[in-house]
Amino acid sequence: MPKIAPLPDLSRLCIHTITTRTWSIETAASKFAAAGVKGITVWRDTLAGRDIAATGRLLDDHGLSVVSLCRGGFFPAVDFPDRIKAIDDNRKAIDEAKALGAPLIVLVCGSVPSQPLEESRKQIADGIAALLPDCKASGVRLAVEPLHPMYADSRSAINTLRQANDLVESLGSPYVGVAIDVYHVWWDSALETEIARSGRLGSIFAYHVSDWRTPTTDMLNDRGLMGEGCIPLRRIRAWVEAGGYRGFNEVEIFSDRLWGQNQDQFLANIVQAYRDHV
Repeated sequence: MPKIAPLPDLSRLCIHTITTRTWSIETAASKFAAAGVKGITVWRDTLAGRDIAATGRLLDDHGLSVVSLCRGGFFPAVDFPDRIKAIDDNRKAIDEAKALGAPLIVLVCGSVPSQPLEESRKQIADGIAALLPDCKASGVRLAVEPLHPMYADSRSAINTLRQANDLVESLGSPYVGVAIDVYHVWWDSALETEIARSGRLGSIFAYHVSDWRTPTTDMLNDRGLMGEGCIPLRRIRAWVEAGGYRGFNEVEIFSDRLWGQNQDQFLANIVQAYRDHV
């Protein structure tokens, strides 16, 4: 494995708006920029009631690259009309991404506990395939994010990077790749091999960082700040960069504990943890 050096600056640091979710997007833009952050991934809830194109211009005025829009997906459903509704909502997300100036939408693919995982995976593939003409027309790409198996019942039937790679390879579109989130995949014994495969496919579209706390007290909202847990962050970054990825390192943290802290101090801690551990 190549030796991985600390990141020399903040030029590849991106923070998701969900990470500091108590801030409006205007506040996040101002504070991220002042801290030297160069990228922002926007969650769709922050755009509610706003002029999306104007919000994109605001982010640009602060010198922030819009890295992606979160999130699309949730394709599976027992009833066909609900699957059509999901596809329509993803088309709306593509329109929002284009208006915002986001080149990428991250997909949390969805799952339904009352049907087999294989059926959910088929519906995910069919849903993404239905969006490919919209992606081509808009230039917006889609990143399939495999989620930890603890979410296989209702959040995503795509639970390993191998499954995500299989899906990407089967679709064969330059508009579909993967988002590698260390929180969801760090445990996988095939991770290095599958990251290398993603690299060969040219499909590493996004890379998300946080940490896994022990014990984890909440399945969704107890992620750690980088360095607080057991994820080998620099080793995984070495694999991702060996696969050709040179994009942003995106800090995506869901944490009731950290949301309850002073958010200015939390932002300062993110920047320091990025320097020390990513």
